[in-house]
Amino acid sequence: QVVETGGGLVQPGGSLKLSCTVSGIRTSSYHMNWYRQAPGQERDLVATITTFGTTLYADSVKGRFTISRDNDKNTIYLEMNSLNTGDTAVYYCSARHPTTAQSYWGQGTEVTVSS
Repeated sequence: QVVETGGGLVQPGGSLKLSCTVSGIRTSSYHMNWYRQAPGQERDLVATITTFGTTLYADSVKGRFTISRDNDKNTIYLEMNSLNTGDTAVYYCSARHPTTAQSYWGQGTEVTVSS
């Protein structure tokens, strides 16, 4: 089970930290990802943290978002700073096994950036 929390309404320039808590699998054995889907748009990859700890970001969030993991808590985080209206979306967490490609998805948490 994958559960995202931490979404909400924030003003432009503000910050939010999303959490993704996983049960039933070891997140340390999976590449963990944050995706987002804005209204009327496709779901896009925002950030990835691999089993090795390597992080990758979409160009649109580089320097503003940070993905991290706490293997003891089986939890992934997405710290989002300098938010703008273009970051408004439902944010989804997913786990993808590096060899079998088995994937698990959460239900999403909504982030709204508005004044």
